Amino acid sequence: MNATDRTPADLLRSALAADPARPLVTFYDDATGERVELSVATFSNWVAKTANLLQDGLSAEPGDRLALLLPAHWQTAVWLLACSSVGVVADVGGDPAAADLVVSGPDTLDAGLACSGERIALALRPLGGRFPTPPAGYTDYAVEVPGQGDRFRPYAPVDPEEPALIVAGAELTGAEAVERARADASGLGLTGPGSRLLSTLPYDTWEGLSAGLYAPLATGGSVVLCRHAENLGEEALAKRVKAERVTATAH
Repeated sequence: MNATDRTPADLLRSALAADPARPLVTFYDDATGERVELSVATFSNWVAKTANLLQDGLSAEPGDRLALLLPAHWQTAVWLLACSSVGVVADVGGDPAAADLVVSGPDTLDAGLACSGERIALALRPLGGRFPTPPAGYTDYAVEVPGQGDRFRPYAPVDPEEPALIVAGAELTGAEAVERARADASGLGLTGPGSRLLSTLPYDTWEGLSAGLYAPLATGGSVVLCRHAENLGEEALAKRVKAERVTATAH
């Protein structure tokens, strides 16, 4: 990857320039049987649309805080990179009452209502489907995002030295997130392009975010992100490791 990348959004741009067709995020939900595979190009398109929604549809600005109340999921990864693209601080599991915006999943809708700013809801249904009935007090992400532009350009350059991410109470700048992701790579078994890491870790710690997104992105690798993996037996997990050509695991 490009050594000059200073933010997670920079890492994604470099990945897109290097090999847009390769897999980046493969997501399994072992409670529903869902499997989604996103190439770098497809993932980047979702990020661009979401960043445009943030910047233009929701009037988010650099430095705004977004409480991200979502589980480990491919759409959560999209939101993390969209926040980085705009300069919005992604506060993972943060207090909605202290945030400028909130993004809630179906299990956190009540908590998210504490946010006095814009509220966005994700149904987390297969293929990014919308809610059957729009939740009161929220904008349905799946309704709004398809019409957004496929390319994103921030109104102001994102400063890599400004806060970008808060997880488990720790605040990181964009540059710190990139540096830590690169430093984590060897310990996670990521040896460079072609590495494929299977992670069953939740997104509520840096370790989970690094294994489940940032470290594979920083090294030209990819992630197989497994939610509800406790529903799998050892034999089924071993079959997945083989089928997905996994080179390292994080549990």
